[in-house]
Amino acid sequence: MDSGGQALSFSIKRKNSVRRTDMQDAFSRMELLVGNTGVKKLSRAKIAVFGLGGAGSQVAESLARCGVGSLTLIDHEKITLTNIGSQVLALHSTLGMSKVEAAKKRIRDIDENILVHTYETFYNEETAGMFELRSFDYIVDTMGTLSSKLLLISRAREGRVPVISCLDIGDKIDPSRLEVADISRTTACPAARIIKKNCVNREYVNSKYCIPENNRQKKSFSDGAELW
Repeated sequence: MDSGGQALSFSIKRKNSVRRTDMQDAFSRMELLVGNTGVKKLSRAKIAVFGLGGAGSQVAESLARCGVGSLTLIDHEKITLTNIGSQVLALHSTLGMSKVEAAKKRIRDIDENILVHTYETFYNEETAGMFELRSFDYIVDTMGTLSSKLLLISRAREGRVPVISCLDIGDKIDPSRLEVADISRTTACPAARIIKKNCVNREYVNSKYCIPENNRQKKSFSDGAELW
C-alpha cells in the first residue's frame, strides 16, 4: 500500500511538472517582453473583468494568454446570434450559453491552471456587495451602462484599486484614434464628460480610460444610459 501511494505521488508530481514546463513554453514569448520577473508577477495577478462584450471578451482572453493567474468574469447576458459579428465568444456552438461560462471554458482551454471565477449577474447597487474589490490587483471595466461604471469606479476608488474603463467606442472603425488617458484629460467623448463630472470632483484618480480621440458625435447620456 505504501509503495502504491509512493508511485501515485510520483506520478502526480511528474504530471504537474510536465504541465508547468508546458505552460512555461506557452508563455515564453511573454517572457521575452516582460522578463521572468514580469511573467511571475502576471502569474500571481488577480484581475476582474466587468462586461464580456466585444471589448471585454477580447480583454479576458488576452489576459489569459499573457499568463495571468486569476480572472474574475462578470456579465449577465447570454450569447445571441447578433453577437457573432463582433464578439470572440460568439460561435454557433455557444449560442444560448451565458457569456461567463463560454469565457471560462475558452480560457481554461488556453491555460488549464488558471483560476476563473464567474458571476452571471448585472453589476449595480443591489449586486455590488457580492464583490470584494480590494481582493483584485486591477479592474477592467467594459460595461455598457454608465450608472454601473460610475458605481464600480467609486467602489474601486474606495478600495484603492486601479481601474481601466472602456468608454464610448461603439460604431468606431479607426483604432488609431483610440487613446488611453486619465479621465481628467478627456475632452470630446460625451460619456467621459459625465464620468469626469461625477468622478474628478471626488478625486477619483488612478483610473485610466480608453476613449475615441476627437469624438465628434453629438450624443447625450444620462447616468443610467446604455453606451452601446
